[in-house]
Order: sequence, then C-alpha cells, then structure tokens
Amino acid sequence: MRVGHWTDPVGLTGCTVVELPAGTVASGEVRGGAPASRELDVLAPGMLVAAVDAVLLTGGSAFGLAAADGVMRHLAERGRGVVTAAGPVPIVPALALFDLAVGDPDARPTAESGYLAAAAAFAGETFAGETFGGERPALRGAVGAGTGARTGKWRGRTPLRPGGLGHAVRRVGTLAVAALCAVNAHGDIDHGDGLADLDAAARAWRPLALAGGRGDTTIGVVVTNARLDKAGCLIVAQGAHDGLARAIMPPHTRVDGDAFVAAATGQVEADVDLVRLLALAAVTDAIRSVDAPP
Repeated sequence: MRVGHWTDPVGLTGCTVVELPAGTVASGEVRGGAPASRELDVLAPGMLVAAVDAVLLTGGSAFGLAAADGVMRHLAERGRGVVTAAGPVPIVPALALFDLAVGDPDARPTAESGYLAAAAAFAGETFAGETFGGERPALRGAVGAGTGARTGKWRGRTPLRPGGLGHAVRRVGTLAVAALCAVNAHGDIDHGDGLADLDAAARAWRPLALAGGRGDTTIGVVVTNARLDKAGCLIVAQGAHDGLARAIMPPHTRVDGDAFVAAATGQVEADVDLVRLLALAAVTDAIRSVDAPP
C-alpha cells in the first residue's frame, strides 16, 4: 500500500490517502453516533463491487468528503477502478473527522487537496513484503487527516490534548496487519488505566452538550495481507473497533463518528479470527502511539 498526505498547517486540517493494490477487498463498520462518510454502503457483504482502490481519511467534517472527488480523478487518470463502458470508476471509501473548531473553520480539504494527497501516495514508497506497514515518520503526528485532531474533550478540558495520526503493525509469521488511525476522540487516549480511574472519570463527566458539542471522531484503515472476502473484512473492522474501545475512554460516544475500513490484499492464507485479533492489537497500539514519547 502507499500513503500520501495533503496538510494545511495554518488552517489546521488535511487529508490522507491510502492507495491499495489492485484487487484489494474491503469492508467497514461505523460505531460512533455522528459519522461523516462516503461509499461505505458499497463495502457491505452482498454488494456487487468487492474491490476498492483507495481509502480517504480527511478532516473538515462532511465538507472534507469532497476530497474524495480528487482522489477518484487521480486514480481514474491512471486507469484504476471498476471497468465500465464509460471508463474506470474508482472505488474510494471516505471517512471524515471534525476539526473545524481547531483552526480556520473555512479551511477544509477540497477535491484538489484529495488529488494532491493521491499524487503524493502514488509517488511515495510502497509498503510490501517484509516492510508491510513498517514504521515511517509520515504515519504519526500532526500530518494529513491528523493535522487538526485533538482529544480529551469530554472533560471540557482547555487546552485540549493533541491528537493526530497513529500507526502500528502486528505480525504472526508471514501474516501482517497494519493500522493507520486519525485520533480526534471525544475521550482520552487510554494507556490501560481508564477503567481503573472510572470513579474519577465519572466525577469529571460533563453532559455532551457542554463538553464540546460534535467536534470529535476517530477514523482509521486496517490493512492485512491475508486472503479474505468482504464478510471476513467486516469481521476485521469489528476487531478494529474493539481495539479503539481499549485505547480510548470513553469510546464510541454519540458525538464521535468512529469508523474503520478493513482491507485485505490477499497474499497469505489466514484464519479470520486471528486476523481480527491482530487488528484489535494493531489499532490499540496505533491509537496509543499518538501521545506516546518519541
């Protein structure tokens, strides 16, 4: 897979494109109560199209979904997409987070932003073989879709804690599962003591209307080299959400739009439940890496 970003460091927003190999199968799941997404219905098992060409993670809330137009344009220029009588139609699921209240609310990823991010992905390094999902500086921090991300809004905390991109990979033998997350959670990143501190958390609880409104969401992509169908990818996406629930406290609130796309590139035979377990671990690690020491 290839990853590319478009970043606006002044407006504090951006988008990230994960370009996938031809024939990659994917599905997805939303668990937060306030999602902003595009082309997720086509990922459901039973739908005609099985393969996806890229996944877009974007800031800008629902406005940022326009960046998918530019990603599609770049892919179509290269002949990627479902073959039709009128030319290729790229399949690009898109997930957005709300960062409008952090920087300039008028600074939003556009179709041109998506095109530039897709071009950066195409020109970038391919993660494959032994380096599948390997750590790269551009996969962590305030870059791309993670540029305007913040956490800890549920306590009404000011200033908010930094969020951003996080990345991790888990392997068993030749099987690999990589996670790339843009963490903009209503809750805090939980390094394992969230439930132990539940009494303190309950005392700090503020009604959602008073704790930051709708400015939240953690989104991500999980990619495995396992050979899975769409139903298997849905199971892996569910495991990704289990990892989010371990790494964010509280998870999946009504003002989060938490969503994951899970994609399988099909090189390795693997048990789907093992892939799901590795997805849980990779997502947990990826989210916790966002505020871990360098």
